[in-house]
Amino acid sequence: MTPEVHHHETEELCDAGLEIYARALREGHLPADYAATAPCLIDNGLLHPAVDDLARLEPVPPTVALQRLLRSSEDRIADERRRGQRLADVFEPLMRLGTRHAADEDTRALRILSSKERTGQAIEEAMAEGRTELLAIQPHDPRVSRRPDILEGAIKRDQEFLDRGARIRALYQHTMRHAPYARARYEHLTGDVEARTLDEVTERLIVVDRTVAFIPASADRSLALEVRHPALIAYFVNTFDRLWHLATPMHPRAVHQPTLNGITPRQRAIAALLIEGHTDSDIADRLGMNVRTARVHIAKLAATLGSESRAQLGYLIGQSGILDREG
Repeated sequence: MTPEVHHHETEELCDAGLEIYARALREGHLPADYAATAPCLIDNGLLHPAVDDLARLEPVPPTVALQRLLRSSEDRIADERRRGQRLADVFEPLMRLGTRHAADEDTRALRILSSKERTGQAIEEAMAEGRTELLAIQPHDPRVSRRPDILEGAIKRDQEFLDRGARIRALYQHTMRHAPYARARYEHLTGDVEARTLDEVTERLIVVDRTVAFIPASADRSLALEVRHPALIAYFVNTFDRLWHLATPMHPRAVHQPTLNGITPRQRAIAALLIEGHTDSDIADRLGMNVRTARVHIAKLAATLGSESRAQLGYLIGQSGILDREG
């Protein structure tokens, strides 16, 4: 009887293969012809000929087989990522060309920037051409505090922009008011530059001269989108203006929010997220701090309100009325 031929991906295992492999593990070995109905066992290296008898197949231990298959899977994923990057690099200049018959403003309305390096270069080019205004929303980025060269490059770029008579308006999270590198940045800049803060800000946004904007195009910010569509630019500027009027000044003249009944502004922001059910990690990310700092503030908030558990803390926050007060 001719064995039934079956087809599947090389690294996959069929039901027949799993059954034969399990039998080989139980019995220690099998005749070589057993693998004829499931060649995937040989291809994947789950069975191999015995050294002393080539007509007999012996199983590879499951832990070894699993690691081998996982490693193969990881290699395929890495290959696909590299292929995706190559495609992005190939198509990035083509996307700028667009179609021959389209209007120039349409072909340049949107452009994918396929790496952080390309994004930084595009922002520098836009600012080098800019003459009037830079609007920026800058959520917390731990890379900056660890990379003095990034800070120095940003200060130099911003100062050249200001020296041309342009102005800079920047929005951050409140936690940035105490960041040494943020203070250093504004101590070095001279010109028409202002910064304000909010409990939370949107994802990163940079708008230059109200003609070009840059926003993230991937969760890890490795890709960015360059936007030149007038309707989208107007939407971004309107969003920025509304947030700006709600924000608290940080530079050149800092305005500090008051502490009410022992509850700091940061603790009120945390309290609002706690009662919405966010985890410590979510709270830290949204407010621009590390998880350890967030937990310290939560503990202080609990001590102030007299809470002994997370559930009780949510109840006491609601009863205290602290979220009804304007800071």
